[in-house]
Amino acid sequence: MMISDAAGFNLGISILEFTYIVASILFVIGLKMLSHPLTARRGNIMAAIGMTLAIAATLIFHRKDGEPIGNVPLILVAIAVGTVIGWIIAKRVKMTAMPQLVSFFNGMGGAAAALISMMEFPHVSAGLIERTGMANGHVLAILLGLLIGTVSWAGSMIAFGKLDGWIGDLRIKAMKYVNLTILAVLLGLIVFIMTREVEASIELMPYVYLLFGIAVIYGILFVMPIGGADMPVVISLLNSFTGVAAAMGGFLYNNQAMLTGGILVGSAGTILTVLMCKAMNRSLMNVIIGVFGGGGNSATPEGGMVREISMSDAAILLAYSKKVVIVPGYGLAVAQAQHICHELDKLLDEKGVEVKYAIHPVAGRMPGHMNVLLAEADVPYEQLIESDEINPDLPNTDVLVVIGANDVVNPAAEDDPSSPIYGMPIVRAREAKNIIVMKRGMGKGYAAIENMLFFNDKTRMLFGDAKSTLQNLVNEVKSL
Repeated sequence: MMISDAAGFNLGISILEFTYIVASILFVIGLKMLSHPLTARRGNIMAAIGMTLAIAATLIFHRKDGEPIGNVPLILVAIAVGTVIGWIIAKRVKMTAMPQLVSFFNGMGGAAAALISMMEFPHVSAGLIERTGMANGHVLAILLGLLIGTVSWAGSMIAFGKLDGWIGDLRIKAMKYVNLTILAVLLGLIVFIMTREVEASIELMPYVYLLFGIAVIYGILFVMPIGGADMPVVISLLNSFTGVAAAMGGFLYNNQAMLTGGILVGSAGTILTVLMCKAMNRSLMNVIIGVFGGGGNSATPEGGMVREISMSDAAILLAYSKKVVIVPGYGLAVAQAQHICHELDKLLDEKGVEVKYAIHPVAGRMPGHMNVLLAEADVPYEQLIESDEINPDLPNTDVLVVIGANDVVNPAAEDDPSSPIYGMPIVRAREAKNIIVMKRGMGKGYAAIENMLFFNDKTRMLFGDAKSTLQNLVNEVKSL
């Protein structure tokens, strides 16, 4: 009987480990498929299947000291409630609010990782403490999971508020030094906890709560200075934080699926953050301590002659062109003008005009924001061209239309070494034969510098709200 039990137990462990391997493979395949819009939906489903398998196998086969997981009915109820809430939110949210949803869900992941660490710390084995003290890998994983998960949660909630428009920016010159000081305190507190001589980890819980509180403050403060143009970078970083925090949970429980998923999210988020930093000409350290662009001194002179264009002239110019490139930006998202923009490009297509969209990697509020926005309007993926791919073709473009974008088309990124955006790859809009810029007014972008593209001899301004302007333009094109 004991042999049978042992055999059964080993079989269960084998099934569990095999399921984790299958789940990990599905995570990897799903992540790979997410790299292309045509396969992204299937990739998301495959990753979800992998997570479902991992959860089910854990509930059925996991054993600790030979005992199965307790409170399974309660766990199932929690899973069901979470599933229903997530389903309702995801079904009701508009595509224009997808950045907020991503930030909120990411924050929930960070909160879950932080709660795991908070619950596990008092239960560090007394035998382990007796052998190694608090300075061991298990305790380090708990504390790092708590720190990173808390920062991810707090930062994501602030990002959510910013994206939703009810939290503004907080710019203080000394913010860099404040955040560096807080970060040093957090790391010092971890060292302090791990060097204490105690008989039980629960004796150090007040310091753990202190670590949590300071981490919340840091998560808030490092996101508060960040504005719209830099949100793609910070969202990528917060996503990587959540992945790393989840990986710490995988270490704690020796759970391969949790570890693999966390590493994949953390590494993918980190790679994306580095790419976003490169695209914005930011350093990774500036992201971590919350020091972003804006307010930099530029040698570019302000002012110049602005030339406007009438609605009818703009319609004629577009309708009788061969190639038109549209550069969407944050203003398009704010106005929710993606549908009417697609209507315009379909009208032009019917007139024999080739229309493409130039997608800058940091246009909007999160990585891929413009892709998601235009996908909602059913713009074919083939029309969406990355900025570095479309730039060589811009000299052959008859008309380039800038809709709500600013810094991503600013020539200062190439011409002015003193500019805060110098070195940032841009859409080289000025190389097009004609340029139409749709803006509410002559306001500066997030970098707070003048955009000399607006004063270019080839540029014509079309002032007004993007949605109403595009609607009027559509009406004019229809009347031709």
